[in-house]
Amino acid sequence: MDKGGDADRRLLAAEGVFERHLDVVAQVTAPAGAGLGAAEYVENVGKDRAAVSEADVAAAAEAALAPFTNTGGANPYTLHAELQQTMNDLVGIIRTAAEVQAALERLEQLRARARSVTVEGHRQFNPGWHLALDLDNMLLVSQCVARAALERQESRGGHTRDDFPQMSPQWRQVNLICSADGDTVSVEHQPLPVMPPELLGLFDRTELAKYMTSDELRTLPTQAEETS
Repeated sequence: MDKGGDADRRLLAAEGVFERHLDVVAQVTAPAGAGLGAAEYVENVGKDRAAVSEADVAAAAEAALAPFTNTGGANPYTLHAELQQTMNDLVGIIRTAAEVQAALERLEQLRARARSVTVEGHRQFNPGWHLALDLDNMLLVSQCVARAALERQESRGGHTRDDFPQMSPQWRQVNLICSADGDTVSVEHQPLPVMPPELLGLFDRTELAKYMTSDELRTLPTQAEETS
């Protein structure tokens, strides 16, 4: 009998059970830990806790329930399908300024129709109502994507501008930050932090030349300086 083999198999089986046990423990304790952390944060906020007025609560409730009282408005599923089609056709991976501008005009039209969206049924488990509530955020994110795509006049990664097919070293230095104020979306340029020398040293100079500006390349140490 291969007693050593049997022992090895029993050990491997025990390790497998132990690992599965750890997975279960992690799945149970991670949400619990997050909940406890949130409760502790709220408890420690104390007097600095933000106050919510009853008027704000009432206004939010009225806006959330408006789809039930609206009459003659669009179906949320129809608006959702049109939003998907607009973004797919005009703000896909490959896009042009004219396409994105057309998408932004359609998004404004969809937002206007979303204000009077109408749902049927009751508040209990009503997916149509849930979609109606989600449409505002969907439209907001779509506007952010479209405005940033229109602003970034280059092609990089998953963003391809057919009218600007090349990467731009200048645009590599910029992040675009979208902010919302009501229904209005603004796009601001935020400079990227300079890459630390210890990270730059991990790349070949000829490879960096594909992405960096001439001014940036001049600040890099030459090969002779790196080996000295």
